[in-house]
Amino acid sequence: MNKTLLPIRIFFVALCAAAAWLVCYAVRDWDDHHTLAVFVGLAIGNLVVLIDIMLKGFSLRGLSAITFGLAVGTVISYMISNSPLLEKGDDQIIFLVRLALFVICTYLATVIALRGKDEFNLVIPYVRFVPQEVEAPLVVVDSGALIDGRIVRVSETGFMGAALVIPRFVLNELQSIADSRDPHMQARGRRGLEALGQLRKIKNIDLRINESDVSKREDIDAKLVFLAQSMRAKLLTSNYNLAKMAEFHGVPSLSLNTLGKALRPELVTGEILEVELTKSGKEEGQAIGYLDDNSLVVVNGARAHIGRVVEVEIVSVLPSSAGKMVFARLIES
Repeated sequence: MNKTLLPIRIFFVALCAAAAWLVCYAVRDWDDHHTLAVFVGLAIGNLVVLIDIMLKGFSLRGLSAITFGLAVGTVISYMISNSPLLEKGDDQIIFLVRLALFVICTYLATVIALRGKDEFNLVIPYVRFVPQEVEAPLVVVDSGALIDGRIVRVSETGFMGAALVIPRFVLNELQSIADSRDPHMQARGRRGLEALGQLRKIKNIDLRINESDVSKREDIDAKLVFLAQSMRAKLLTSNYNLAKMAEFHGVPSLSLNTLGKALRPELVTGEILEVELTKSGKEEGQAIGYLDDNSLVVVNGARAHIGRVVEVEIVSVLPSSAGKMVFARLIES
């Protein structure tokens, strides 16, 4: 993007200098001030480019909010200025009062519009600039769901039938975690960024970046719930407390942990499974393996087969705090 903007900015500054040079031929009094005129033109061009650089990150949503605020402020000041309150009096004082009303009303309306730019699509419906996307179901994703990583595998299966919305402040949070000095936090942040990169590569998924931001990191959870509520979207999170907060505000939440539990197969006695034996058990001759849902499988008389994938028959299934514990016997080939 910068490589594209740089020649445009250089051309604009040169155009300002050329315009100032041509002005000297139009105004006779400036015939002897060509150098000064070019300098003024360069200064104006550089000032405009500097303002452009300072406005980096200013979104189209923010511009729309400013335009709306200016329009509302102008209408309010016009209505007050033409009210019976200012019909009589000194013309100079009335002019100053009207000028003050215009400046104050437009300023206040613009500031209010900018503060509530995330609610802008509620004030003016369908202000998403892509009409066909209005009816698309939306899912707001938090940083925990990206760090978890399972969202990539779920999206690859094609079961995620909604557009994924990643707020800008979630991206900033992931970047902050990835830049942490704590190696564990750093690894988590990088895993979240890698998951985001993998999501971008999936062809059939609708991934959108929302330009919302927060002033304090403590407000991230509240802003996620508010954003999902204002966009009439669901909230995808692995945070139990955040899911409960969303439920309190009437926002539907999706949990990858709940999805994982729902997809665990029901195991019954006599069922035959294939399991990789990874280590020895507590009792003599026992070997231990794990199913795809991390359920523990204890196989009797299979210690000699550790490191192999074997067929086993379920003898009994016991519930445990970590899920299920399956006892099985080895099926000899």
